[in-house]
Amino acid sequence: MKKRLRDKLSEALPSDELSKVYNSFDVIGDIAIIKIPKSNLANEGAIAKQIMASQKNIKTVLTPATRITGDFRVRALKLLAGENKTITTQKESGCSFKVDVEKCYFSPRLSGEHRRIANLVKGGETVVNMFAGVGCFSILIAKTQSKTKVYSIDVNPVAVGCMEENVKVNQVKECVFPLFGDSKDIIQALLQGVADRVLMPLPEKALEYLPYALMALKKTGGWIHYYDFQHAPGKEDPVEKTKLKVAEKLDCMGVRYVFANARVMRPTGPNWYQTVLDIQVTALPSKF
Repeated sequence: MKKRLRDKLSEALPSDELSKVYNSFDVIGDIAIIKIPKSNLANEGAIAKQIMASQKNIKTVLTPATRITGDFRVRALKLLAGENKTITTQKESGCSFKVDVEKCYFSPRLSGEHRRIANLVKGGETVVNMFAGVGCFSILIAKTQSKTKVYSIDVNPVAVGCMEENVKVNQVKECVFPLFGDSKDIIQALLQGVADRVLMPLPEKALEYLPYALMALKKTGGWIHYYDFQHAPGKEDPVEKTKLKVAEKLDCMGVRYVFANARVMRPTGPNWYQTVLDIQVTALPSKF
């Protein structure tokens, strides 16, 4: 088993400084991204060098210089060690994804969710991915299930550029259709009533855009995969809080539905969680 980062740094840093080091960090392709607390900035060079020494495939170590902000969900990154670059290729489930880690949102921690959704899709379905990023959900669906059609939308032009390249590299041009723009505008203009399944992997905007996800579904209904960030201190249940919020919205619109699956995907901070609802829509009101 690989030794934890703190163990590897035990001879280089005093114990009081060692306790401030995060043991976990993200690896995307050959780039590692690690958070460095302000109280530990003096040791960032030693931490980065240890990461590169312990994992030979890593060519670059970066640290967030700002928080994730804006509609593109991106952040500035600071070089700590290695090559000065932000573009890499991530391998996942037999697919290759080009990503600019500074200009596109990408989380390697979602790989299990990408596979789960791809395995739920049935051959021949039409899928609308409202917040597609560089195309991970969309491409894996196309590679996993035959004769699917995936409309893959994103408002970030850099992400769409990467997605277009990823579609070509993974040879799914006949199945995945990258679309640049705001998903609510594209659905209203082009994709009303076409989808068997809609993906909403942008928790910050999911509730606002839920009516447009319903608009994209076929008149007979279908599936919506809804993602959320939920604050749940103490004994509060983040899944129940998400269900209550979404149920209120759906009930107000007169939608008939079932929460077929609801769970916590992962903790994202103290008392914060990412949740997912698999919503089976069984009947839409006439306005849709």
